[in-house]
Amino acid sequence: MSRIPALDPSTASGNVKTLLDGVQKGLGVTPNLFRVAAQSASVLEALAAMFGAASKGHLDAQTREAIALTVSEIDACDYCLSAHSFLGKGAGLTEGDLDKAREARADDTRLAATLAFAKAITEKRGRVSDADVAAARRAGIGDAEILDVVANVALTTFTNYLNEVAKTEIDFPAVTHRPR
Repeated sequence: MSRIPALDPSTASGNVKTLLDGVQKGLGVTPNLFRVAAQSASVLEALAAMFGAASKGHLDAQTREAIALTVSEIDACDYCLSAHSFLGKGAGLTEGDLDKAREARADDTRLAATLAFAKAITEKRGRVSDADVAAARRAGIGDAEILDVVANVALTTFTNYLNEVAKTEIDFPAVTHRPR
């Protein structure tokens, strides 16, 4: 059971209504993540802005979804694993791609390096080594993309923590984290 209830979009007003309407228009649904965040207009605004900004960066949708799966598996967030498995399929990731991303792996060497870097950021709480950055650069990941990986890790960490604190009800086909 959720600790923080999801707001019914039909009761929303002002900026919260505008933001929830935008989510509905963009995704075709209003996921519980956004409905829970709507309990605080500023949190919903930050969440929507972060998703919007991340989508305009140098990383394509498949890469962003793969990063979200890597981070969510590390953080053991079943809500985000469920959401990003669903969204990842929509972005063109196969079942095998989804499974590998949860382990920070990929068949594509550049994506594999991106996920390894995302894993390092997450596990080291941002305190990556010079060797971690050098490995990303050797794989062809430039400075702008490195920063986009950081932003996507931060966004996913934010949603993981929000969902774990709220115990957000999963409204996607359920995926559970692997025991560590």
